Amino acid sequence: MKFLDEVIVTISSGKGGAGATSFRREKFVPEGGPDGGDGGDGGAVRFIGSNSYNTLYHLRQNRYYKATDGTPGKGQKKSGKGGEDVVLYVPCGTIIKNAETDEILVDITEHNQEVVLLKGGKGGLGNWHFRNSINQVPHYSQPGLSGETLKIKLELKSIADVGIIGFPNAGKSTFISVVSNATPEIADYPFTTLIPHLGVVSIDYFNNFVIADIPGIIEGAHEGAGLGLEFLKHIERTKLLLHLVAYNPEESVEFLLTQYKAIQNELLKFSEDLKEKKEIIAISKIDLVNDELVFAEIKSVFSEISDEIYFISAPLHEGVKPLVLRLFQEIEQIKNREIIS
Repeated sequence: MKFLDEVIVTISSGKGGAGATSFRREKFVPEGGPDGGDGGDGGAVRFIGSNSYNTLYHLRQNRYYKATDGTPGKGQKKSGKGGEDVVLYVPCGTIIKNAETDEILVDITEHNQEVVLLKGGKGGLGNWHFRNSINQVPHYSQPGLSGETLKIKLELKSIADVGIIGFPNAGKSTFISVVSNATPEIADYPFTTLIPHLGVVSIDYFNNFVIADIPGIIEGAHEGAGLGLEFLKHIERTKLLLHLVAYNPEESVEFLLTQYKAIQNELLKFSEDLKEKKEIIAISKIDLVNDELVFAEIKSVFSEISDEIYFISAPLHEGVKPLVLRLFQEIEQIKNREIIS
């Protein structure tokens, strides 16, 4: 299944029902006064943020969503029934744009956040509203107002505290499956992850954080190579990056730094703002290390980048707990800085 982080759909609100032109018909009152009821309002188009979704895949089933029209008013001042709303649930982190102008209409960031994007057409007034001393039997009632139609583009940017980045097969899926409740597919081939998986990492009964397994990035991603731009945008909303670099005994230690810099290059070409994002580096698959001196060599090679390097083997849970605690500590510091600022 291909992850859809962008979907274009057309939405329409319902037309308002017409007001009724009606007169009382009672025994001994052959020409009663006006009693036409109002038409019902057309249905609206509403969007609701939901943590139950982490893709826009469900919206590709139908490219046109329309609310129903309001029904006409009736005699005896009976109002017509309002049209049914169209309610579309989207993942938190969904941006809704005007597909024609690319203008951002709304940014849905929270669970249960609700937005009425298109209001239904107003129902017409029945003829009893138009009676007066001069015209006591008005034969006029209002038609209902038309609904609105809009072509929109929905873009999803995953919202997570930590985004795991790295080349395909860096061990991202294995790591998130070990530390969280996410259950990604894991296999030894490029682009195992086609959908960003979100998982909750529990520190204790009161504390946790959300982690996202960002699909593999390759050189040229900022130009659309591989899964390219389709996933780079998910990184922008994470508070913190965990950069996994896989150890390979068949490659030199210096090659690890080359891999690291290649990913960094793609991130910065995509967005200069990512320079400011805090990052923690971890060397994965250290169960393949057969010489203790390798750890010192890696630290030396990465010293130009950072003096804080973690070594992990997710399948063996080696080095995982200290890394998770460090991620949580950094997230809390970032949150505190956000509150102060």
